[in-house]
Amino acid sequence: MNQLGFIIWNFTPELYSGALSIRWYGLLFAMGFLIGQQIMFYIYKKESGGTLEDKKNAEKMVENMTVYVIIATIVGARLGHVMFYQPMDYFTSLDGFIRIFNIREGGLASHGAGIGIYLALLLFAHYRFNIKEGKFSKLFFLKTNRGYSYLQLMDRLAIVVAITGTLIRIGNFANSEIVGIPTNSDYGVVFVHDATNYLEYDATGTGWIEKITYKKNPEGVINDHGSQPIYLDIEFKNRNFKEVQLRSFLDNGVNNKLSRLTDNIDEPMMHNLDYKLVQLADGAYMARISTFAIPRHPAQLYESLTTFLMFLLLCYMWSRKKRETMPGLLSGTFLILLFTTRFFQEFFKEGQVAFEDNLTLNMGQWLSIPMVMFGILILVVAKKKFKPERHGTGS
Repeated sequence: MNQLGFIIWNFTPELYSGALSIRWYGLLFAMGFLIGQQIMFYIYKKESGGTLEDKKNAEKMVENMTVYVIIATIVGARLGHVMFYQPMDYFTSLDGFIRIFNIREGGLASHGAGIGIYLALLLFAHYRFNIKEGKFSKLFFLKTNRGYSYLQLMDRLAIVVAITGTLIRIGNFANSEIVGIPTNSDYGVVFVHDATNYLEYDATGTGWIEKITYKKNPEGVINDHGSQPIYLDIEFKNRNFKEVQLRSFLDNGVNNKLSRLTDNIDEPMMHNLDYKLVQLADGAYMARISTFAIPRHPAQLYESLTTFLMFLLLCYMWSRKKRETMPGLLSGTFLILLFTTRFFQEFFKEGQVAFEDNLTLNMGQWLSIPMVMFGILILVVAKKKFKPERHGTGS
């Protein structure tokens, strides 16, 4: 008997389906901003002068900053995906260009979001100064009219970016996207949601299949490709289908669809359909298909866990000295840790787009290298420039 340690993940991405559907990914994305804003309220109130007016000013600053960050994250992430991963799909036709603005079709890149946030915070930190003085302010350590340097703002934002990234990757897991490579063992996650949709889809809008349930098959034998044995229990919409009708449907429609999934990242797969029809108590039939699935690394959860640990680390680093923390320490550390781990985690992911198959390193890894170097540069310059200075109570 096989020791089947894998998890079959057939989670429905929609929290609510209707005229305007709500997806778990979108909810978790929004929760990241809401939770992050509350954390920012706490940080800036702790660092304020202590009076009621100081706390109100801190709260107003965070509210304004949140607007900048939300816009920068969405715009930066979308443009990052378009330019880094699929430029030919969006810039070679008018229809493609218009699709850039349709973020509901998917396609957001964390590297683009990071660049967008850095640019937006630069604008947030200095735009009033620039308008009044008519000159460009020094980038790293100039005190703004809000009392914080650019890097101090980025340091505090790094804390909430970490927790937001944690939630977003859980959202990716809910969507069954950014999946990992095969584990080549009986442990891992089998992502079957897209395969379910593919099998259930019928262009006529009617369809035969009511429900598909996946189960492990401990009595099955691992196939030549190392895939793990599973069952697909299929219930049909029409409870009055005859056996001959169902066999024709399974031998043709379902068999053809399963065979086309052999190159898919979320198979079950099977060339020669192995099934049996089971008659239920009410006389209706259920089909039990014996097939195979590939357990994969839950790469989304790996990233979610590491970013959560970074969140805890950054909270601890900030709590030690609060306002007296060296400007750039948190953001530089975060960039180095985030994109170093991202570089190595990419080895456990399937490629996002086809052209990556011909690259020594995938696009996520190439983009991570300059981000790590930028983090190192921040720490080097920050250490050279830093002079301890007292601000308020620091309580």
